[in-house]
Amino acid sequence: MDQTAYIARLQNVAKTHMLDKVAVQALKDITVDIPRGRFNVFIGESGSGKSTLLNLIGCIDLPTSGSVEVCGQDTSLLTDNQLSDFRARYIGFIFQTFNLMPVLSTYENVEYPLLIKKTPDGERRDRVMAMLESVGLQDHKNKFPNELSGGQRQRVAIARALVKKPELVLADEPTANLDHKTSMEIIELMLSIQASEKTTFIFSTHDKTLSHNVEDLFMIMDGMIL
Repeated sequence: MDQTAYIARLQNVAKTHMLDKVAVQALKDITVDIPRGRFNVFIGESGSGKSTLLNLIGCIDLPTSGSVEVCGQDTSLLTDNQLSDFRARYIGFIFQTFNLMPVLSTYENVEYPLLIKKTPDGERRDRVMAMLESVGLQDHKNKFPNELSGGQRQRVAIARALVKKPELVLADEPTANLDHKTSMEIIELMLSIQASEKTTFIFSTHDKTLSHNVEDLFMIMDGMIL
C-alpha cells in the first residue's frame, strides 16, 4: 500500500444524488489531501456534505466525477467485490447509532471483524481483550448492548473498528446521540488511541466545541471545503 503522507486524496470530486426526479449536488469540485497518521476533523452543518464525503472515502459510494484515492488505491478501478474486500481490510467505521449487534455480547461484537478475517483463535482473543482494556470495558465483556449506556456502546463500536488494525478509521458524527460530557470523553478516547496507535482518523461533526485541541480541521459548507 501507499506510504506517502496522505491517507486520502480527492481531486475535483463532485457527487450528485437523485431525490425523486430532482438532481441534488451534495459535493462540488472538492480537491483535498488528508494527512496520514493524524486525527482529521470535518466540521459542517447538517446537509453540508460531510456524510457524503466520508462515504466516498470509505468506499461505500463512488463520485459522480473526479477521483478518490484511498491508501494509494484509485477506488474507481475496483469492482464491487474488490471494494468490499478493500473496506474490510483497510477501513474501520464508527457510526452515530453504534450499529452493534444486539444478540452479541460486548466481547462478541468486538470479535466479529476478526472472525470475518479468519484470525486464529489465540490471536483473536488477545486482540479483543487488549482493545476492550484500551476502551475501559474489560469488565463489561459479557454484557449485551441493551445493558450498556450510550457512551459504553460507542466505546464498544470504537473497539470493534480498531481491533482489525485498519489503516483508516471513519467516524461519522459518532457523538451525535450522546450528551456533551460523554461526547468529550469519546473524543478524548479517540485522540488518545490515535496518538498511541498512529491510526488515521477522519471524524465528522456539526459541533464546533468538539474540535478543541485538534490540529487538522476541514470546514465544509454547501458541498465545498472552505
